[in-house]
Amino acid sequence: MRVIRIAFWALVALCLIVLGIANRDIVTLRALPEALAGAVGLSPDIQMPLFIAIFIGIAIGLLIGFVWEWIREHKHRSEARARRREVTMLEREVGRLRAEKHEGQDDVLALLDGTTARR
Repeated sequence: MRVIRIAFWALVALCLIVLGIANRDIVTLRALPEALAGAVGLSPDIQMPLFIAIFIGIAIGLLIGFVWEWIREHKHRSEARARRREVTMLEREVGRLRAEKHEGQDDVLALLDGTTARR
């Protein structure tokens, strides 16, 4: 399985290197269309190689997807947290009830009874 994972990531790296070499021409990225930028009097633009623009687009898309998924799974995380609190509370109650059951008994018998109850 490890060899397959390494081969997969090597293939991804090779594809990214080929993409970078094939798209190394300089492009201009504009935040606003030229007509709107002229009307506003503001023209934020930047020049960079095309492959960097592609990688930035992929990274931003992944980031938006991760945040969207994290927000979507909020109800599942809160439910798991509530269940974990409930389990902890019930474990404490079981421990307290076991201690009350064996109160006044011989310690060895209480230990033996406690180990058989766990099985």
